[in-house]
Amino acid sequence: MIPALSQTLLRRGDILLTDQVAIVTGGGSGIGRGIAIALAEFGADVALIDVGAAAADEVAARIEEKGRRAHVTVADVTDRDATRAAVADILQTLGRVDILVNNAGGTRPIPIVDITDRQADRQIDLNLKSLVATTQAAVRAMIAAGRPGSVINIASIEGLRAAPGYAVYAACKAAMINFTRTAALELAEHDIRVNCIAPDLVPTEHMARFAPALLSDAGKAAQARYIPAGRAGTQDDCAGVAVFLASALAGYVTGVTINVDGGTWASSGWTRSAAEGGGWQLFS
Repeated sequence: MIPALSQTLLRRGDILLTDQVAIVTGGGSGIGRGIAIALAEFGADVALIDVGAAAADEVAARIEEKGRRAHVTVADVTDRDATRAAVADILQTLGRVDILVNNAGGTRPIPIVDITDRQADRQIDLNLKSLVATTQAAVRAMIAAGRPGSVINIASIEGLRAAPGYAVYAACKAAMINFTRTAALELAEHDIRVNCIAPDLVPTEHMARFAPALLSDAGKAAQARYIPAGRAGTQDDCAGVAVFLASALAGYVTGVTINVDGGTWASSGWTRSAAEGGGWQLFS
């Protein structure tokens, strides 16, 4: 006889997000685009909040091709009033929210001694304050409707390690990771799960503009040595984890950060030897 505690069986359908409504900030490009399209592939209707109307409209068309509803609200998430209004607009149009992906963010390399007050404020507004405003608006709607929910914050591996040239950005991402843990505790009684994804190198349009060396042949050769998986990450690598965290398969997962980094956090200074057949070596 099977013990009562063992009678719950997983079903293939538990990964599906059929008829749920997801909000993805910064969903018009990069990792956000990949996540938005993946959520639609698994059955969700998807609303995008983005500053770029053309890019967001293109992603919305991809979502609709999959037979799902899409909605675009053009807003700058650094304007917290506009962000709250965007969530209200989505609720008015799509009727509910079950999944929130706080993806909007970004940076460019600036040394600590050179960063201006305006640049620092911009990074904090974009990478941290926007997270608070969007989360508040979405989870209040979830609680009012009595629905369970999933909040997924897109942080960065830089929130877990030193990041020369990216001090303010990395500090914001570290704060996002801690915010995730605290929000998970506060919202657990409402059956709202809060988790975090921390990607490392994932080539995006933004990276191509501000860090093209990472995408050069020399950069790719270095990636083969420094990334245990031997390659940079992709939008799909992040999207797969987001779908899992949004789904019933992750129904008992909250307050965690999943590194989507090909093993770079684990390697901690170990690299592959450039010599043919060379193994792992430390600080070389």
